[in-house]
Amino acid sequence: MPDQLMPAAFIGHGTPMNALADNRYTRAWRSFGAAVPRPRAILVISAHWYTNATAVTGMPKPRTIHDFYGFPDELFDVEYPAPGLPELYEEVADAAKPDWVGCDTDSWGIDHGTWSVLRHAFPGADIPVVQLSLNAFKGPDRHLELGRRLRPLRESGVLIIGSGNIVHNLRLPDMNRPDAGFDWALRFDEAAKEKLTTDPTEIAALDGHPDFAKSVPTPDHYLPMLYIAGLAGDAALAPLVDGHAYGSISMAAYTLGLEQTADTAPAKAADLPAGVPIEQSNI
Repeated sequence: MPDQLMPAAFIGHGTPMNALADNRYTRAWRSFGAAVPRPRAILVISAHWYTNATAVTGMPKPRTIHDFYGFPDELFDVEYPAPGLPELYEEVADAAKPDWVGCDTDSWGIDHGTWSVLRHAFPGADIPVVQLSLNAFKGPDRHLELGRRLRPLRESGVLIIGSGNIVHNLRLPDMNRPDAGFDWALRFDEAAKEKLTTDPTEIAALDGHPDFAKSVPTPDHYLPMLYIAGLAGDAALAPLVDGHAYGSISMAAYTLGLEQTADTAPAKAADLPAGVPIEQSNI
């Protein structure tokens, strides 16, 4: 058992092209990976495993999934050959009780919501990676509660990462705003920040925000943040990086239980190259 709780994080991952990019977001992810103690395993709740059940990957060698289309061949060539950790399934299933958790041994793997971030944070791909699915039949309160139940995993050296985007509306992107957010996106992002950095137990109230419907037209990218809020309880999260892309995507990231240094202080100055393509599939 480690002497202290393993940190955790919510990462706004944005376009899959961030897997190949060097920008202030990917540099923040690298700083986070360098700052945390070496995990026994990494458990990722990715927006891109949104399915009809709660499940954990249980294969020893998870495949790299390229779950998008319309991007350069270079992105499809990316592999993240991290091992799995099949025995972690039992730990997650025990923590989640009385909810049932299935073990997926052959259908999923490591999707781009996971590898586009881990490729920067842990480039060696030598730490076991396990994914936890988002059960589409569960409401936000149930996802928040499951995040709370996962807290014991932090005591056994498991790094928990939620990967999505607090604001994610692919119906309203503006290609002329590669580094900026619409006013409604900025307002909602700021409301989320206020709750996450003061009292994450109040995060559920965001569904009453006037900009919620535009900011969260579908729940898949929003729910991973609820897991980290659930893990935090009443402990404040710390901003890692913020910003927006194409008007309608928030790139905000937050950490839990990580002592801030010069390398992990929140990055704010815009530094993104223009013209990076957004997602062109259900991502």
